[in-house]
Amino acid sequence: MPPSQTADPAGSGSTGDLSAVPGIVREVESSVVTIQTSGSGIGSGVIYRSDGTIVTDAHVVEDQEKKPLKNVQIRFADGSEVPATVLGVDDATDVAVVKADRGNLPAAKFSTALPQVGQLTVVIGSPLGLEQTVTAGIVSALHRNMPPSEESPQGLIDLIQTDAPISPGNSGGAVVNSSSEIIGLSEAYLPPSSGAVSIGFVTPTATVTDVAEQILKSGSATHPVLGIVPSDISPEIADRFGLPVASGALVIGVAPGGPAASAGLQPGDIITQFDGQKIASVTDLLAGIRKKDPGQQSVIEFQRGKENKSVTATLGSTAKG
Repeated sequence: MPPSQTADPAGSGSTGDLSAVPGIVREVESSVVTIQTSGSGIGSGVIYRSDGTIVTDAHVVEDQEKKPLKNVQIRFADGSEVPATVLGVDDATDVAVVKADRGNLPAAKFSTALPQVGQLTVVIGSPLGLEQTVTAGIVSALHRNMPPSEESPQGLIDLIQTDAPISPGNSGGAVVNSSSEIIGLSEAYLPPSSGAVSIGFVTPTATVTDVAEQILKSGSATHPVLGIVPSDISPEIADRFGLPVASGALVIGVAPGGPAASAGLQPGDIITQFDGQKIASVTDLLAGIRKKDPGQQSVIEFQRGKENKSVTATLGSTAKG
């Protein structure tokens, strides 16, 4: 579970102070790399340690089957290019660690505090292969959750939202405050075709560093797991199957011998509360689970037919989330 962070009361730089951007770029740009994968795949990354350790998004260095790629090239700000090895990926947080075949590198400074809403954000990366591209904006919101998707089947939680433009190729690149500290890695954006205007998402530094340290120590990261396959409830599904409620997380599968099975949950149950928090969707449930640690107990309230029930489940752990 990522360590908790508190908002930075000192204010890591003044809100929207674009005059600070050139200095930030000079300080950070040498720590941002371009990641070239097989074919025409392009992403970005940030130098985590001077020995060649780099952090990026897992989807940058995975194939379509979510397996780590074998052939990765790292291009540095000085134009040099070296091969790299993917040390580990964590799909639950979309964080990966890569080791470049080069040392004595300028490691970035990583913030230890959450930014405040309204503070300056500077994004550096390689959108569409345009290396060392800089965009700027502000922190739009904190603690955003993204529902499960084809690229992130488990969904993503506790993200930072920014209006600094993020494009394909920025993924895994630096998002920086006005103290030239990394506050997170570029994660995703909502395309204009969806009606969005400058809505991007960032994986916070606390998540990145927690997962990176676990991967460097053991090759993988562990996360709490309930052991179910959940699904959102659409009005059509609720009507067609005569479900008693139209919101919550519908259990459509239970892992044999897992925490949910041991607690007595069954397919067809509808989880409505997790540790006292209302569950309206799968994203709500995932967010609640990931705030816990493996081995902790959670009280789950659910509806089975017309009955309201409650069980206590001891969460398990999994290296892949």
